[in-house]
Amino acid sequence: MSHYYYYQIMNHKKKELIVAVFILFTAAFFRFNNLAATPPGLYPDEAINGNEAIQAYETGNYKVFYKDNNGREGLYINLLSIATNAFGNKPWVLRLIPALAGTLTVLGLYLLVKQLFNWQTAAFASFLLAISFWHVLFSRIAFAGILAPLFLVWALYFFWLGLARASLWDFGASGLLFGLGLQTYLPFRVAPLIAIITLVVYWATVRKHVAVGAGKHASNYILRGLGLTIILGILAAAPLVWYFMNNPGMLFYRAGQVSVFSADNPLWQIIANAGKTIAMFFTKGDLNWRHNLSGSAMLIWPVGILFLIGVIRSIVKTVKSKEAHGHHSAAHAMLLSWLVIGLLPGIFSNEGIPHALRTILVTPVVCIFAAETLWWIFTLIEKRYHEQDPKHEKEIPGFVAEDTFIATIAICILLFSFSVVEYDKYFNKWAKDPNTAAAFNENYVKLADKVYLQSLSKPVYVLVKAGGVQVNGIPMPAQTVMFLTDTFTLEKQKQRNIYYVTPKLIDSGYSLPKNAVVIPLE
Repeated sequence: MSHYYYYQIMNHKKKELIVAVFILFTAAFFRFNNLAATPPGLYPDEAINGNEAIQAYETGNYKVFYKDNNGREGLYINLLSIATNAFGNKPWVLRLIPALAGTLTVLGLYLLVKQLFNWQTAAFASFLLAISFWHVLFSRIAFAGILAPLFLVWALYFFWLGLARASLWDFGASGLLFGLGLQTYLPFRVAPLIAIITLVVYWATVRKHVAVGAGKHASNYILRGLGLTIILGILAAAPLVWYFMNNPGMLFYRAGQVSVFSADNPLWQIIANAGKTIAMFFTKGDLNWRHNLSGSAMLIWPVGILFLIGVIRSIVKTVKSKEAHGHHSAAHAMLLSWLVIGLLPGIFSNEGIPHALRTILVTPVVCIFAAETLWWIFTLIEKRYHEQDPKHEKEIPGFVAEDTFIATIAICILLFSFSVVEYDKYFNKWAKDPNTAAAFNENYVKLADKVYLQSLSKPVYVLVKAGGVQVNGIPMPAQTVMFLTDTFTLEKQKQRNIYYVTPKLIDSGYSLPKNAVVIPLE
């Protein structure tokens, strides 16, 4: 190896490291910036996660599945207990784990795309995810859903490494991550299908191109890796599987509540849902203010165009691969199956369509498709510049070739403009809209402050008039006040002089102390 070639390798690695660190810093900034105030309020579904996390830590009774509030996988709540124990019962504490998970997803995406394509495409994809309004929003809410893309990205990264390097260690890590992912969020249950499709296509590639003897050896190694992935995946998911075996009614309880098959005409509903779900990328997105700037497209329009072009090019590539080599491209088969399978939980539900949270699995792959288009544009700019000025200086040690420099500047300007728009969409348009504060029940946070101050001198009875799923006999909306005053259990309510009653209980003849302060929660 010549000194010049070695210098260039070191130079490129240094550039790659600087870019990767910058992207991670950007991801962290978008997710941790002003986390104490944005989003405003604390939605009851977030609060109950915190309440059960505190209870789990204090009692040591960590569960794999928490059945209240329609049932939730336990991994996220158990992780929250670390944060609540360290920092207390504040809204921003509940959002630390999601913010960290979102940042680590960006890192995982970088590593995955680098393995699939090159570090430049990886940089584009991870930067787009770092600034994505869609992904940033759920990285700052105390919902378990943000863990799903985290575990999927890292599971696919190690799965691809296992295929590429024939490494049992990588297959094992992938299996563990898939198994743990099943303990995060219900839509993750479709994720293993992505690995299965990828494996089938990769298997066809191996059998087509590798010599007979070597092909048999490679096939055997893949089979051993697949076996290890399945075994460790089952072991990692075993606690949850055991729970469902003993509580079969909870396995599809929530899915059954929102299933499209409960509609009058399921087939027509599926078709309509598919149309709305596809349209959410470009025109009309989720209407829920907790999930989106109500009704706006989930992607800003330039990214939407890049994404669409990327999908079309990916389909063309895998078709051409079949025609030229007799098999589909494994990488593009994985990406296309990821997109389709990741949308299924939204398409097959019958509530709030399009639904940004139930389709959160696709946020990373959307950025990959857009990044593929950006890299294509980058190479076109290089080529065009070279054609116009074929005599320009080639790359020399310590410098970048002119065509590469021009293309880099053009793409950087484009990405910077994207980041400005995404920042404004989240931190200004969405975060400051009164509808967002209402969607996160900011009024309940203010009510909790009032309850706490009153309880210092008199017994306070929170009269829960708001309706909702019952948790320990009290409607869900009370969870926000319970979390902020640390009064989830009856014992703590007695200690802090704060109690919860319903109109039905009062009507039944329940008598309040004469000096009690009654504060309605509506």
